[in-house]
Amino acid sequence: MRRLKYLILFIMLSTCQSLLSQDAIRIWDGIGSSKTRKVTLKPFLAENNVDSIGVIVCPGGSYCWLDEVDEGDSVAMWLQKNGINAFVLRYRTAGFGAYFWHYRWLFRGNQHPDMITDAQRALQWVREHAEEYHIDPDKVGMIGFSAGGHLVMSTACFNQTNFLTQSGITTNTNLRPDFVAPIYPVVTLTEDCVHKRSRRGLLGEVRNHNEKMCDSLSIERHIPENCPPVFLVNCVDDPVVDYHNSILLDEALTASNVNHRYIQFKTGGHGFGASSIEGSEECHAWKTEFLKWLSDIKMRKNSL
Repeated sequence: MRRLKYLILFIMLSTCQSLLSQDAIRIWDGIGSSKTRKVTLKPFLAENNVDSIGVIVCPGGSYCWLDEVDEGDSVAMWLQKNGINAFVLRYRTAGFGAYFWHYRWLFRGNQHPDMITDAQRALQWVREHAEEYHIDPDKVGMIGFSAGGHLVMSTACFNQTNFLTQSGITTNTNLRPDFVAPIYPVVTLTEDCVHKRSRRGLLGEVRNHNEKMCDSLSIERHIPENCPPVFLVNCVDDPVVDYHNSILLDEALTASNVNHRYIQFKTGGHGFGASSIEGSEECHAWKTEFLKWLSDIKMRKNSL
């Protein structure tokens, strides 16, 4: 059923692509290749962004596709309603063709480091346009779901590596997000609880079981000293990404003394994003808790 859901979503998005692109910004225009043409950043600007916060939203989809509804636009609209400027990042993924036909055995397609390069480019772009969007460049964070959670944590953990240089970009812009919120994230690429589809989507068929590559992108093994504050959420009954992924991340953040909050719900499953229908009444509380947490880490002036 979930595969059918994504197939229907893909068809709908393809049909509406021209409409969506009217509001989207092609962040690689003039400097990217044909592969980056579809990478976009879609702004959702709050009427009264009193706290000058900007959040880049990274939908999930196993690094194979993107859930741009519940984990993309819906999240951004919720942030927008709460006085926060949001930007939905449509980053590169393996795609349906690579998922179904495994053509990356022969052709590279999209795979690491394409995804984190797009994330860093989005972070650079938002900070360089901070004044235009009335954003404090020191209040730019990221929120990601499932594989998107792995992406935002990768951006946080590998912030001292400038992946943009591979695209010929030199910048003095800070590539470390000021906070990150991985929601029911993929974390490990090595342990028994690994989400295999996300691993293949990220690494491709050739590197899928390369121990060195898997180790290098297992987030729990690479928490840096300058890791930004982390807001972590998952559900024990998650049928897609084993909940032990978040436990591994929580333990690693705790061991490294990283300022973070971990909320583990008993019910809610996977893929609920900002939906008021998907998931459970229990897990829907993550949105209120996230806004409170922003106040706790001094991003918002007042608690809600």
